[in-house]
Amino acid sequence: MASIKTAISVQEEIFERAEKIADEMKISRSRLFNLALERFVLDYQNRKILEQINEAYSEYPDSDEQDRRRKMLRIQKNLIESEWT
Repeated sequence: MASIKTAISVQEEIFERAEKIADEMKISRSRLFNLALERFVLDYQNRKILEQINEAYSEYPDSDEQDRRRKMLRIQKNLIESEWT
């Protein structure tokens, strides 16, 4: 995969902590930043997907849907009972 050079500004404290972590992991600082950014992007995408799922399921069924569900449950109950009697 192609790499692109970029310049970023990082708070000094975070930079120092990142340097220490990269050293402990025996990877370059660039690799550490790449891993961190990759994780951030994946987490962000997952949050967006979860928001879409939650939005899709956020509305409670309206009264018509609730009536249909009750009728379906009665029909299923009657079918099951008729099989066992």
